[in-house]
Amino acid sequence: MRECIERIREYTGGEMTRFETSRLVQDAVIRNLQTLTESSQRLSGEIKGTEPQVPWRELAGFRNVIVHGYLGIDVAAVWLVVSQDLPPLATTIDRMIARTDHQL
Repeated sequence: MRECIERIREYTGGEMTRFETSRLVQDAVIRNLQTLTESSQRLSGEIKGTEPQVPWRELAGFRNVIVHGYLGIDVAAVWLVVSQDLPPLATTIDRMIARTDHQL
């Protein structure tokens, strides 16, 4: 999940214009969002329970929108997810990784 977020940041450079003007970047971002959301479904309930503020079910639902949306994907909505939802999710994932690394 962390790698997907890092790739999305790399592809967009945090710039909406770069995302909006390149179908290649859009496709890469959408693919990584798909992988990220699919990965979130593979986390155990115990791990998800350590971060109850994350809307895990909605994250899984977003995966269905991406996978089944095909050509009907709203690029503006995807950018909102990238710009508003990914930064706090990245922080959460960093905490989860640090907690796991600490337990090893």
